[in-house]
Amino acid sequence: MISVHDLYTVLAAVVPLYVAMILAYGSVRWWGIFTPDQCSGINRFVAIFAVPLLSFHFISTNNPYEMNLRFLAADTLQKLLVLSLLAACSRLLVPSPRLDWSITLFSLSTLPNTLVMGIPLLIAMYGPYAGSLMVQIVVLQCIIWYTLLLFLFEFRAARMLIADQFPDTAASIVSLHVDSDVVSLEGGRAETESEVAADGRLHVTVRRSSVSRRSTLMVTPRPSNLTGAEIYSVSSSQNPTPRGSNFNHADFFAVVGGAPPPPTPAMLHGSSFGASEHYSLQSSQGPTPRDSNFAEAADAGAHSHDAKELHMFVWSSSASPVSEASGLPLFNGSTGAANLHAGAKEIRMVVPADPPQSGSCKDQNGDYGAVAGEGAPCLGGGKTVEDDDPVQSGGTAKQTSIPDDVVDAERAARQHQMPPASVMTRLILIMVWRKLIRNPNTYSSLIGLTWSLVAFRWHISMPTIVAKSISILSDAGLGMAMFSLGLFMALQPSIIACGNSVALVSMAVRFLAGPAITAAASAAVGLRGTLFKVAIVQAALPQGIVPFVFAKEYNVHPAILSTAVIFGMLIALPITVLYYAFLGLVH
Repeated sequence: MISVHDLYTVLAAVVPLYVAMILAYGSVRWWGIFTPDQCSGINRFVAIFAVPLLSFHFISTNNPYEMNLRFLAADTLQKLLVLSLLAACSRLLVPSPRLDWSITLFSLSTLPNTLVMGIPLLIAMYGPYAGSLMVQIVVLQCIIWYTLLLFLFEFRAARMLIADQFPDTAASIVSLHVDSDVVSLEGGRAETESEVAADGRLHVTVRRSSVSRRSTLMVTPRPSNLTGAEIYSVSSSQNPTPRGSNFNHADFFAVVGGAPPPPTPAMLHGSSFGASEHYSLQSSQGPTPRDSNFAEAADAGAHSHDAKELHMFVWSSSASPVSEASGLPLFNGSTGAANLHAGAKEIRMVVPADPPQSGSCKDQNGDYGAVAGEGAPCLGGGKTVEDDDPVQSGGTAKQTSIPDDVVDAERAARQHQMPPASVMTRLILIMVWRKLIRNPNTYSSLIGLTWSLVAFRWHISMPTIVAKSISILSDAGLGMAMFSLGLFMALQPSIIACGNSVALVSMAVRFLAGPAITAAASAAVGLRGTLFKVAIVQAALPQGIVPFVFAKEYNVHPAILSTAVIFGMLIALPITVLYYAFLGLVH
């Protein structure tokens, strides 16, 4: 039975953390003490110094030779069970859930805020040994589970990049080289160039996109590579936002001249690029809609009786974070090819003067054409397949209508086509490694673990000067992390950003499903008594901050993770106290 004194001890340990969070919130929302730029500076200090040194302090003072392997086995089994359930759902359910949801549900159910909330709370509840167990969980989180989460995010980004830029030829890719300045594959920050070997295989180079290079010159906040507590300097402008095409029926016929006739299929003309450029063209069936800019049509007299020619320039980068502000260049018919912007590909489209009256040239994604030789998609009748060159045949072409369900099946098959597993694995490992080496928490965790292995093996003490230097900042780390969280809450337009129903489901996953699976895993490995209780309360802690940082940077349900961090922090104290009181009734 939990006494009043025990409850007071828990509240005395945790309420000061909430005081720091409330003061930070009021400093922005109520009193206007800090501007967003000043909040970003405070946050960066927390991410680079306070939290990594706090992590180093706890890990370096924990004896790795006395780690409770059974307790760690229960925590590991819980995460493996969740991964297995998500994998089974993706195979058995029709339609199967997207990878995005699997990543989000894994984050919600298995990755709590152990470092900031877990250590002081569990020490107050179950004593110093429980704090040592929390440090052991932190070690596994930093070294294994956050790395796995990062791997899943980069795997998703790599799949989207390949499916977007190589929708029909991904299986032919035999090598993927990544330039040294590429730090992420997400959100239009990377583009590809390909070379076709003699055997038809593709050798692809991944480069930092030209749009991303230009955006670094703009004074705008960008997603940070830090994965500590840097949570509100992540700019939403860097996330891929779907945008409609600038090109509609009225615009189209205004360019080529004349009044718009009834809906017509657009037929493609042979293009002027080579084989390697053909493979690096963006597909209209990619996951991110893109703006298109069109040049003025070529001389109308060339095909005055049969067809008119239109030049289209397609940029190889998707989802530009600056295109809304600056736009893309618009070329006219007198502009030479040498003046084209780097990365632009040219496609010539031919519009028949007397088009058939059935069907429309525009597909359901708002795109007007495809790569030459594939045919142009049409609404209402499936997909149009060209049999003849429309120019050589006098502006007409034979067309075969394919049912829409066949087109959808073909499109799905192309999107699931991927390079060999070894090629994809190498690409993802390169990106994960580059993320990890730019993260201060990686170094603090590894150095702390190395020092603890040496110090406790040969009973070496850290020099006083070094120990006190670290202690000054690490002591501030806990309060500053909560203060940083309060600033983040104040800068959000809404505490519940994902809607009430989604928030309710995410809270159920965080505070009910996570502890329930942990209880099953703990019972399976034989945890009893206090260890069993510590495992369940630890699983009922509020959502960790690092998964939200990843979700924001990779644009995978950031509103859900934001709500889980903010709203979860507000309700976490009563929920964990209820778990503590209920488990106190169990002997």
